[in-house]
Amino acid sequence: MSEDKKVHVLMVSMSIQGHINPMFKFAKHLLSKGVHVTIATTEDGRHRMLKNTKPSNLTNNTNLNNSDNSNNDSGIELVFFSDGLALDFDRSDTESLVNTIREKGPQNLSILVTDLTKVHNYSCVIVNPFVPWAIDVVVEHGIPCALLWIQACAAYSIYYRYLKNINPFPNMDDLHEKVHLPGLPPFEVRDSPSFILPSTPYHFKTVIKELFEAMDKVTWVLGTSCYEIEEEIVNSMASLTPIYPVGPLVSPFLLGEKERSDDVSVDMWVPEDSCIEWLETMPDSSVIYVSFGSLLSLSQKQVENIAVALKNSNKAFLWVIKPSNGESNYVAELPVEFLEETKERGLVVKWCPQEKVLMHPSVACFVTHCGWNSTLETLVTGVPVIAWPFWSDQHTNAMLMEKVFRNGVRVKYGEDRIVETEEIERCIKDVTEGPRAEEFKKRAMEMKELAVKTLQEDGTSNKNLNKFIIDLIVGNPARA
Repeated sequence: MSEDKKVHVLMVSMSIQGHINPMFKFAKHLLSKGVHVTIATTEDGRHRMLKNTKPSNLTNNTNLNNSDNSNNDSGIELVFFSDGLALDFDRSDTESLVNTIREKGPQNLSILVTDLTKVHNYSCVIVNPFVPWAIDVVVEHGIPCALLWIQACAAYSIYYRYLKNINPFPNMDDLHEKVHLPGLPPFEVRDSPSFILPSTPYHFKTVIKELFEAMDKVTWVLGTSCYEIEEEIVNSMASLTPIYPVGPLVSPFLLGEKERSDDVSVDMWVPEDSCIEWLETMPDSSVIYVSFGSLLSLSQKQVENIAVALKNSNKAFLWVIKPSNGESNYVAELPVEFLEETKERGLVVKWCPQEKVLMHPSVACFVTHCGWNSTLETLVTGVPVIAWPFWSDQHTNAMLMEKVFRNGVRVKYGEDRIVETEEIERCIKDVTEGPRAEEFKKRAMEMKELAVKTLQEDGTSNKNLNKFIIDLIVGNPARA
């Protein structure tokens, strides 16, 4: 792209790992097309990135000095604004976090944008769905706004149709009532994104409500998914506010490209690379990988049930048990006898490089919380799943895995929201050796093929990305 046509884009996100990583991955796609990218995230992100990431992964690739917005090795400028809380505040208090950033975030971001626009003429600001107040800040600065939807297109469709009263919904208090929407198989209320359920805390409901109230101020809605895996869902939104998938937004090496030193990804915890060496000692398709993402912490009872099920499975396993996000650093304790009895075939770590784990041939299945980033990584690597959703969009993703992607099974909760040992054992057996095991693996590989093709030159995501950039160059929005 010639210098006079150079497009500058600003991206805005909170520094939660599952939010910031899709922004980085999309930024890399934009950079590959000649677009200059600045990412603005909350100040606590700087603190945790420097604390938990090797310095070479950041200082060589990102600009951590707000006063020096020069280019760098990766081409990404990383700048920060305050969420209004002290760095040592316990952000597991989500109510205080959400309410404070809604109050303080707009002014702090606006000051940052004012400074940045003295240096760059931004063609667009791309916001994360969970900073809806940023949309008004962008509009006030006279810059076109895009939304990068970091969940499934299915979740976008359900939220949109519910919050804008497009389609009738049943009684949302009855979790077993059926919901019927265009482009989706019939599903139960419990499989809706939880932020529209009556039981959800008010501050979470407010975030998603304010986002869709502001949707008319957004010029483009881009999705981290891909058209080929959610075709009917994407088509069903075309006559409303369309979503243009530009994913799957995963690291390039998962798509068959050579891993590069300037690939940018953020780990808020230090991954234990020894787990890759351990996987090298395991036979192909032999290891059960268990991880529940960057936010969830399991109860002691649930951890004990998983431990017994893994022991009884007689299969190799890699289990990530992350300390809680709170100041207590709580982590459930594993039975001493479990560690001793499984030491020859099991490895327990606090954090791991998940993408590299999933692409390893020794992994047989993934016990997952169904976060959308993990779901995309699973689809791209062709790994069958045991879907274990907890909240937010995870139940929707589990429904997609079960009914649309058909690449695994889903756990059944007991009345106390605990999954019993026998149920975990059933799921492990179904996916790894049951009568449908080969079908799950075959379907997982089919989904992988679809997901990988979409970012190739003639793929739909690549075409959507090119169209977005052309819109920015010529000033011709994607929709009126």
